Amino acid sequence: MIPSQNLNFKNRFIDLGPEFYEEKQPDPVTDPYLVDYSPSAGQLIDLPKEGGENFLANFSGNQPMEGAQPLAMAYSGHQFGSYNATLGDGRGILLGEVLNKENISWDVHLKGAGPTRFARGFDGRATLQSSIREHLGSEALNGLGIPTTRSLAVIGIRELIYRQKPELAAILVRVADCHIRFGSFEFFHYTKQPKNVERLADFAIEHYHSDICNEPDRYRIFFRRILTLTAKLISKWQSVGFVHGVMNTDNMTITGTTFDYGPYGFMDGFNTRYTPNSSDTHGRYAYQQQSEIGLWNLNKLAETMTPLVGADELQEEIKQYQPVFNKFYREEMGRKLGLSILDSEFIELTQEMFQLLQSQQLDYSNFFRDLANYTSAIDCSNELRSWLDRYLKLCERESISHNERKKKMDAVNPKYILRNHLVQRALEKALKEADFSEVTRLRVLLENPFEDRPELFEKYNIDADFYSQDTPQEFLGRQTSCSA
Repeated sequence: MIPSQNLNFKNRFIDLGPEFYEEKQPDPVTDPYLVDYSPSAGQLIDLPKEGGENFLANFSGNQPMEGAQPLAMAYSGHQFGSYNATLGDGRGILLGEVLNKENISWDVHLKGAGPTRFARGFDGRATLQSSIREHLGSEALNGLGIPTTRSLAVIGIRELIYRQKPELAAILVRVADCHIRFGSFEFFHYTKQPKNVERLADFAIEHYHSDICNEPDRYRIFFRRILTLTAKLISKWQSVGFVHGVMNTDNMTITGTTFDYGPYGFMDGFNTRYTPNSSDTHGRYAYQQQSEIGLWNLNKLAETMTPLVGADELQEEIKQYQPVFNKFYREEMGRKLGLSILDSEFIELTQEMFQLLQSQQLDYSNFFRDLANYTSAIDCSNELRSWLDRYLKLCERESISHNERKKKMDAVNPKYILRNHLVQRALEKALKEADFSEVTRLRVLLENPFEDRPELFEKYNIDADFYSQDTPQEFLGRQTSCSA
């Protein structure tokens, strides 16, 4: 392990040139303090368990790190279906790319580090509330095994910023495999810079898909891989009931990672129309729409790559999206149900299951957790009992014991998820009392959401029953705004 000021920066994106970014140092802040730090995220860039010497000064922007070359990235994107040319890192700064001891490169990014030339007149800061939400969301998805950016830390700032009301400010320290978005390509496409679209594609292939560098159809293969990674990511979201809330093209990465957490949410009672975003009045980014929006976004990316690949060739690739998504999603649901024979009977069973979940408003996550314990008739509606009997028959044909099935299911169906009321509880303590213990408690709990860890639970005062219960009625379907 090494001190944070001696990270092994091997910056690559900056070599693309000034058309791609603005060089910008983070703005200094007043008396930074630590809200929470994720040791497992720190390990990705070889930081010690507590962050290392001068951590707050380094990662708040108050003390530049040797080797870092901070910059704000240029990009545009489609937001709620409409193209917005004036985006870019308005409050985000890529400190640089760190090569760890395993020879893996990670972007280190500050969100809320002051205004850049892309800020559009805004203050370039982030609220403490939104920073905590992203911190917990990204670490929760990582615990579920879903590709995501990581949150290294939330650093509080002793200054107020103004949204709809005065708010406490913070910086989110994000670690990611990549910050290149679909919107990065759109920026150069819509400003009629096809050469820079090609340069960006070449850069992405060289650094993220180097095995195809010499392929004559490398751009087509590159697009195919983005399509596959996107389909796989969304299938995982759907399987755990996660709703991103803001699936704009500037929030979709070429590496298929969950990116830029705004008003996200986990589904409580099963509702296909659930959207956690109060601004999404038409439900564009609702649970049931996520797969289709993934395809819509890929079509926008395809437009930027048409000169490199060809329209017909890209449409052939696009046609593969739905079968690819369906395959991934079917496999995810098979794992959740503890079944490996994914035939027509399985498909019919899952379709009926979703109808039951919807009609009876069952808790989505706890349904699967409880199902792992099911061996015989229980006290429930006739409709549900009939479905459970058919489910057991499909289990029986696979010749696995109840204990084996339970073990398989408990390994993929979380006992703990980041429910609305748990996030709200952590936020209230943080914002009203400057008590960040609940933020830490949730982060620790969700590092492994599949099983109880008695010693750790005792250390952090985690009540297993409290954190695994269904969401209370008053928090069901709770929404937040993009500014929260």
